[in-house]
Amino acid sequence: MELMKFYRTVLESIIEGVIIVDSDARILYINKMAVRLLNLKDGFLGKHVVEVIPNTRLHIVVRTGIPEVDEVQNVGDNIIITSRMPLKDENDNVVGAVAVFRDITSMRKLAEEITNLHQIEARLKAIIDSTYDAISVADENGNVVLVNKAYTKITGLKPEDVIGKPATVDIAEGESIHMLISKTKKPIYNARLKVYPSKREVIVNALPLFVKGEFRGSVAVVHDVSEILNLTKELEAVKRYIRHIKAKYTFDDIIGQSEKMLIAKEQAKKVAKTPATVLLRGESGTGKELFAHAIHNASNRSDKPFVTVNCAAIPENMLEVELFGYVEDAFMGTKGEKVGLIEEADGGTLFLDEIGKMPLSLQAKIVRFIENGEFIPVGSNRIKKVNVRIIASTNMDLEQMLKRREFLSELYYRLNVFPIFIPPLRERKEDIDELANHFVKKISNQYRRNITKITDNAISYLKSYDWPGNVRELENVIGRAIINMSITENVLDKRHFPTLFLENTNQTKYEGSLKSLVEDFERKVIEAALRENKGDRNLTAKKLGISLRTLYYKMERYGLI
Repeated sequence: MELMKFYRTVLESIIEGVIIVDSDARILYINKMAVRLLNLKDGFLGKHVVEVIPNTRLHIVVRTGIPEVDEVQNVGDNIIITSRMPLKDENDNVVGAVAVFRDITSMRKLAEEITNLHQIEARLKAIIDSTYDAISVADENGNVVLVNKAYTKITGLKPEDVIGKPATVDIAEGESIHMLISKTKKPIYNARLKVYPSKREVIVNALPLFVKGEFRGSVAVVHDVSEILNLTKELEAVKRYIRHIKAKYTFDDIIGQSEKMLIAKEQAKKVAKTPATVLLRGESGTGKELFAHAIHNASNRSDKPFVTVNCAAIPENMLEVELFGYVEDAFMGTKGEKVGLIEEADGGTLFLDEIGKMPLSLQAKIVRFIENGEFIPVGSNRIKKVNVRIIASTNMDLEQMLKRREFLSELYYRLNVFPIFIPPLRERKEDIDELANHFVKKISNQYRRNITKITDNAISYLKSYDWPGNVRELENVIGRAIINMSITENVLDKRHFPTLFLENTNQTKYEGSLKSLVEDFERKVIEAALRENKGDRNLTAKKLGISLRTLYYKMERYGLI
């Protein structure tokens, strides 16, 4: 009896559930763990095991005498693993069976988490290896635990050369960033080092790693400075090439036989043969850039560079650098020198587009340059001299800007040597026929359409409009009309064009939705304001009580740009 009591104590103490049945599959014993795992009530002893545990297979083991080992099954919310063994007497007769099972729910979840972690780790490793930036990771003691392929490419060190070793192993010149962060626990940006054994100069940005507030190491991203410098040089070379593309247009590309246009072209042809400075005046979209190209191509500088500077497009703080260039160490961190646009234009033509937008601080320096062809690159004290012909353009009222002290009189008088006024389209509507036919042919080819003509009705409609956006707006409107045409149509008619302006608003009959009418009215107001202010967008925005950005948005929306 003492031995039986001992056995029972053992069975009640183990973490596995145990069920014992007799040869009739009736329950002889169930320990406490089995009762808990199976959520059993009292009164199960002596009952057939299937009555108590419907999905059991103990009765099958009793009948067949064949053991079943390590079978996994779900019991409620739990996952258990079970082994069932037949109990045999000395004559090998089956006298019962025992099932031993364990709850492996937590183990399964842990295994899944480990699997997920392995998958995540593999994915992160793949991502890190696929980036072009060199990456190294160190633990809290500054020992390297991970590097990627780009790191090997830059440093020449393989993972086995550095992993598990102090992060000083790859430093040829300078202090280890990982070691520094292990002391300070603070990020480090733009540190310049030389790495061993390649001795390449690199820039390093590194961050400390914290897990639940505890410092666990650091990660560093390494950039090859030599590669950055080479890319910068290549980019500058491409920029210079683009800027030095031969001026595209000649006087043959300037369309128009109206008196005002013929006068402007004749003036431009005369001045092209001289070295005189030219100031092209005209509203936005009138073709000032075409005139600048044509003047250059008709001059004795036509085989030399034609360099365009859009004074409105380049940020104010960058315009001086773009124009004059800079020398090495002009700014913190700059290596090498940058040739300015003025020097790139040497021997040729410098086209200062939107000169009215040039900041006052820079206007004085441009005055000195125009006066004697001399300039000083940013950060230098050495004077350079070039031979450059100046063509400037503006759509702004420079005379009003002089009164408001927004434009230097010294610059105005040096630019205004030979002004050419390019007429707005509303003052040369007789040219619309020729312009429209030109744009129909041009855009038809661009869109791969076969538009053979534009009707007289359409031309008359176009002439009834004042075109505040000038020739550029006309081209855009014709482009939209061609898009509106059916693919089978080849004649452009009035019905293909959008509504260009509102009919008399006093009429009681309106066509279109309220939204479209409001938009048409808004467009009309903007057009009128632009005309009144002679294309000066800053002044137009101010008088309309909107920001310049909003004005640009609305002009683009309504095809006025």
